[in-house]
Amino acid sequence: MFDTKTIIQQLTLEQKCALLSGGDTFQSRALPSCGIPAIWLSDGPHGVRKQAGASDHLGINPSEPATCFPTASAVASSWDPELGEELGRALGQEAAAQDVAVLLGPGLNVKRSPLCGRNFEYFSEDPYLAGKMAAAYIRGIQANGIAACPKHFAANNQELRRMASDSIVDERTLRELYLTNFEIAVTEGHPKTIMTSYNLINGTYANENYHLLQEILRDGWGFDGAVVTDWGSSNDHALGVKNGSTLEMPAPGLDSARELCKAVQDGKISEVDINARLEELLDLIATTTEALGKAPKTIDWDAHHALARKAAAESIVLLKNKGGLLPLDPAAKVAVIGDFARTPRYQGAGSSMVNAPRVDSFLEALKASDVQTVGYAQGFDRQGKPDGKLQAQAVELAAKADVVLLFLGLDEVKESEGLDRSDMKLSQNQIDLLLAVHRTNPRLVVVLSSGSAVETGWQSHCEALLWAGLGGQAGADAVLDVLTGKVNPAGHLAETWSLHCEDNPSCHNFGRDGRNVEYREGLYVGYRYYQTAGVPVAYPFGYGLSYTEFAYSDLKATPTGVTVTVKNTGDRAGDEVVQVYIAKPDAKVFRPAQELKGFARVHLEAGESRTVTIPLDDKAFRYWNDPANRWAVEGGSYEVRVGGCSADIRLTAAVQVQGSGDANPYDGLALPHYVGGQVQDVPDGEFTALLGHAIPSPKVAIDRNMTLGEIGHARSPLGWLVHVIHKHLLTKSLESGTPDLNLLFNYNMPLRAIAKMTGGIVSMGMVDGLVMELKGFWIIGILRVIVEAVKNQMANKAMEKRLSEGGRKS
Repeated sequence: MFDTKTIIQQLTLEQKCALLSGGDTFQSRALPSCGIPAIWLSDGPHGVRKQAGASDHLGINPSEPATCFPTASAVASSWDPELGEELGRALGQEAAAQDVAVLLGPGLNVKRSPLCGRNFEYFSEDPYLAGKMAAAYIRGIQANGIAACPKHFAANNQELRRMASDSIVDERTLRELYLTNFEIAVTEGHPKTIMTSYNLINGTYANENYHLLQEILRDGWGFDGAVVTDWGSSNDHALGVKNGSTLEMPAPGLDSARELCKAVQDGKISEVDINARLEELLDLIATTTEALGKAPKTIDWDAHHALARKAAAESIVLLKNKGGLLPLDPAAKVAVIGDFARTPRYQGAGSSMVNAPRVDSFLEALKASDVQTVGYAQGFDRQGKPDGKLQAQAVELAAKADVVLLFLGLDEVKESEGLDRSDMKLSQNQIDLLLAVHRTNPRLVVVLSSGSAVETGWQSHCEALLWAGLGGQAGADAVLDVLTGKVNPAGHLAETWSLHCEDNPSCHNFGRDGRNVEYREGLYVGYRYYQTAGVPVAYPFGYGLSYTEFAYSDLKATPTGVTVTVKNTGDRAGDEVVQVYIAKPDAKVFRPAQELKGFARVHLEAGESRTVTIPLDDKAFRYWNDPANRWAVEGGSYEVRVGGCSADIRLTAAVQVQGSGDANPYDGLALPHYVGGQVQDVPDGEFTALLGHAIPSPKVAIDRNMTLGEIGHARSPLGWLVHVIHKHLLTKSLESGTPDLNLLFNYNMPLRAIAKMTGGIVSMGMVDGLVMELKGFWIIGILRVIVEAVKNQMANKAMEKRLSEGGRKS
């Protein structure tokens, strides 16, 4: 299309700097006079969200129709990278058909807590599984030449104050848990872009973090693509460019370009830095524009709907099946109860929200089936309001049936970008309905729709429990396929379901007041904690039942791989997920009791046996040695554990592994909680020892990074008034059951993001004037805002004119 290096030589510094920021909410900046087009970037973890009209980054305004596939939290439960790659190809095809060059996904942050509002967008609590699934998606998306953009890099594990929170995490935990997933995605998926997260990591914003972007991502993993900011996450644009960030989004206006020019003139960064980032961006534009020119512009909606149904069915997890109640007896008369059967909960809220061309409901699917029904009852109010009449109607219907199908779940408000959950519970009116129905008819099947784990203390009041996840537009048909036995369930949980929310290792350090998010639990997240600390759970990591049974035999293991024979001992075909865990009971360097290091999904006909080979790669035995600044291996004997679940180990073998000879990095440190895995209440001194430095003291400062939710701490009556009004409107929207995503986003937004999110209307000078006003310099601050506004408009007009005239270096 064009020669990147030649164009860079011809562009002026001003033109170069202008290109490194977006031109619109979802487009890069074009320079037509220089032959440089704009490219579209669109949200898309589980479906393309291209907004051809008014654009926003929160999924509020409508988007073009696109297939809504199951969310990542559901598909991860398939433990099937081949399925992930197939979904990725379909996503890439739909993106290309809509002229989208960069698809913003997949999301692969490790699920530190079950309460994170965006967990439905993420794969797993385990970095190995998350990384393998993400790499598969990336390969699929990029198969036709467009770009995937895995996100959010890195340690972005909660929505509260996400644009200003500081993830305080020790280097070993960062590397082993929160970066290994991205390492696998980058080195095996080879994405053309990657998105940085909003948060700081140990005091430095991710988007300007040299250690993260240069030392680890580019130097360590060999990434040579474009780094894209999350929307509004750029803090210091010049420092970001210097340290490896390519494209600032969404559309900060030309004030941002002038900031870069000044940084070059002042010596803060060099034009070499600008050129390096520009080469990455122009390569992305050239390759994706060429690919889009060759890509078909039609979408096979029926084929993609069928794929969505297949993916949902393969991801459903059967958690309980007492007495073999499922699959349904064809002669059984069935009652269907629950609002989710009529109006499915099939995706989460926020920037990932897809405008599906069709959405199947279970009631519609049931009408087209041979299942005998006695009727449907709504049963409960979706938003949690008690309704005795609805409950009574459901109980009356249940008495007429042989089997009750009860559809429960989390409503749309509970799982959304911008808002974390406050607990893991279903609404009390749903639990009350379950108990009432069970008293009338104990032959009860619960079909559960949610994007993350929920408490299931009520599970003794149902005979079967099916987790449907958020199954996308065809999820309802997939549920019917599993209930009737057309599909044998083979999903396995990609995250632990704890008995109580309070059992979670991060519960005391998640969603707390203040900017610091202290990762005091260290390595012990999910099953790594529960199994090491001996904490009982409702359903363990990797758990899932089938309508058939599997037997394991003939395990052979070496440091480079495992072979095992798996036999389907039941009377119907099915898939088993073979999981390989590595343990070192005599470890000198503390570590979790066991860790997932390999897996394979295998299909077996009834009575069939197969030998399964699972490789062990360079990540199987390593740990991060921070004092040595490298990966190390503790030598000696390791246990290779193989089974169908982290708590269902069928066979074990011992292997001898050559060590790297490193000294124990924790010699001389008192870390009893980390050695024993009892990490819910780690004292300050021990966490300080693990970090290797003092715990930062979180302070609310009146500066560019004060959030709108914090301006009540300012010294300004105007700030106080804005805070009171904003807080009132936000509280009102939350109490109504329909939270305003814009209010939520703005509440957590730093003042400097106003300049980054307003398309050039607000400059950083205006933000500085606002900061002065908030510091108590009321009149001077307001006057500065006015003066800077005039200067910004004049500078923008002059610079737009120069850019449109297309002047080049002579």
